[in-house]
Amino acid sequence: MVNLTDEESAIAAGRDGEGAAVALRLVAESGRLLGADRLVPVASAHIDGCLYHGDSGTEFAEFLVAKGARARVPATLNVGALDLLRPGNVRLAGARREMALRLMRAYEALGCRTTWTCAPYQAGHRPALGSDVAWGESNAVVFCNSVLGARTNRYGDFLDIACAIAGRAPRYGLHLPENRRASVLVDTSGISEALKGKEAFWPVLGAWLGRTVGEAVAVIDGIAAHASEDRLKALGAAAASTGAVALFHIAGATPEAPDAAAILAEPHTRIALTPEAVREARSLLSTATGDAVDAVAVGSPHFSAGEVADLLRLLAGRRVRVPIYLNTSRHVLGRLEREGRLAPLSEAGVVPIVDTCVVVTPILPAGGGVLMTNSGKFAFYAPGNTGYGVLFGSLADCVESAVAGRLVRDEAGWQ
Repeated sequence: MVNLTDEESAIAAGRDGEGAAVALRLVAESGRLLGADRLVPVASAHIDGCLYHGDSGTEFAEFLVAKGARARVPATLNVGALDLLRPGNVRLAGARREMALRLMRAYEALGCRTTWTCAPYQAGHRPALGSDVAWGESNAVVFCNSVLGARTNRYGDFLDIACAIAGRAPRYGLHLPENRRASVLVDTSGISEALKGKEAFWPVLGAWLGRTVGEAVAVIDGIAAHASEDRLKALGAAAASTGAVALFHIAGATPEAPDAAAILAEPHTRIALTPEAVREARSLLSTATGDAVDAVAVGSPHFSAGEVADLLRLLAGRRVRVPIYLNTSRHVLGRLEREGRLAPLSEAGVVPIVDTCVVVTPILPAGGGVLMTNSGKFAFYAPGNTGYGVLFGSLADCVESAVAGRLVRDEAGWQ
């Protein structure tokens, strides 16, 4: 049973309107099913339910609008199914396009910030260490927990917006400090420092981690010297896709793990990461064979300004033979425009995509083919979502392949 405060009981009884009452009751009932004893106030929310999967999502959001609901806490919006700045990028048509747009507009009417990004932490939404929040979108959740040290569970569609309207979430799971301790220690001493320093190692490590630990909390030792925010983002996104990882720690790098001992639970399991395991995890990120490449996609999670700078540096003024779809936020796109970096990208043959991405809505040319990416998340979801086979490589591999019009991949260090 979930024990409600007097304030929560009043909201559930309709004091603040029917929309708020429905949201509070949804959160409370979810808490009961999840074993929570009470609700916890949240500082913010990130909403994944704005991505169109069917008419029921649109109708639910419009119901909340009609009942006068509004987000009680700051709430950012995840990707939708449309690129609102460049509508021609998306091939969604007819009733599905209309319903997708209605869904996005309904979430605007609920008072959410129109960030339309799976990486809200790159658009200024960075809750404080130790604060309770209610976030959806798996990569955002794992980044929020692991890199920022805020506390959230994986709040799925409908429950995410209910938490935002109620300003509360069920008190269970990763909101509880004892559940944030690591039950798995990953020892990376068997991996070379050169490989740890490769950008492409991090999504591969994440893909291995998700398949190996599932939803357990792990602390990874021995890689802090090579960590950066973008690399941690890539690791977490892959781990949350191949498994259900919502929190990991990097000893000496993430805020709750000054060292491995500080965050380890007792008892715990120790796993030694081997070069063979890394090679296998990397091979599983590619489903295509041969050297054909029909498109390149980067930016899952959405590319940061720093990653765009890396892309421009690697292009070095060259034009690509196959398009590079650059998935990023309107926040980053605006910065590129102000700094004069958008025109060189377009001249090189890069196609900017904002508000959405190529794996969640029809953007890639119909008919299938081979998609190359440096994203562990794209590599995991693209075959099922797009019908394209996938080749995984580093960002440099992706650029060289796009310029050459065929697979170019540097194998140095992986052997």
